[in-house]
Amino acid sequence: MNGKIFIIEDETSIIQLVQHNLEKDGFIVSSAINGNEGLKDLKKFEPNLLLLDWMLPDLSGIEICKSIRKDTSFKNLPVIMLTAKGEEEDKIKGLDSGADDYLTKPFSYNELLARIKAILRRSDPKTVSDTLEIDDLRLDRLEKRVFRDSIEIQLGPTEFRLLEFFLTNPKRVFTRDQILENVWPNNINVETRTIDVHIRRLRKSININNNKELIRTVRSSGYSLIWFLN
Repeated sequence: MNGKIFIIEDETSIIQLVQHNLEKDGFIVSSAINGNEGLKDLKKFEPNLLLLDWMLPDLSGIEICKSIRKDTSFKNLPVIMLTAKGEEEDKIKGLDSGADDYLTKPFSYNELLARIKAILRRSDPKTVSDTLEIDDLRLDRLEKRVFRDSIEIQLGPTEFRLLEFFLTNPKRVFTRDQILENVWPNNINVETRTIDVHIRRLRKSININNNKELIRTVRSSGYSLIWFLN
């Protein structure tokens, strides 16, 4: 068994196709055809990953994503948003709502499976084992929790991986391509603009109580962690 995947999608043909193939590949799959039903069943099913349609008959995928990110039970739940909206602005809006990846319809099952496997591989708790700290920030890699000034910070899976990457590579400046390669390994058609969206979200999350900035933008180069804070 490769994990549990929950699908919230109102097109039954997509649900049937994706669920059939995922189950053939060893996943346990459940689904809902609208947002309210999906939010209710999500808590019962406790999935390892959520496939979420943007355009649903009641709640939008954006609303659902924002809602589950406020629930501590789902703070680390990976979300892949599925939508026919393919414009860059739409992708940024989807990522800003809390999604970790964004797949435009129509999509191939092989591409979807590759993205699912990549996200689940990075989310595997067996790969984490210690604590990283800088100044008043502490990241627990085992429990996937982040604290700043003793206050717990809720981060999505992608922001957690970004912060972990910076903390394990202090004082280095990374280009967007380097960050993409390390934080999104084996990615398929992930745009470098995606980096800026997640960096902005990470900065907003960890800058509680007007704390000092931890991530700096290096003009014409990329981003780095501010290591020495006084």
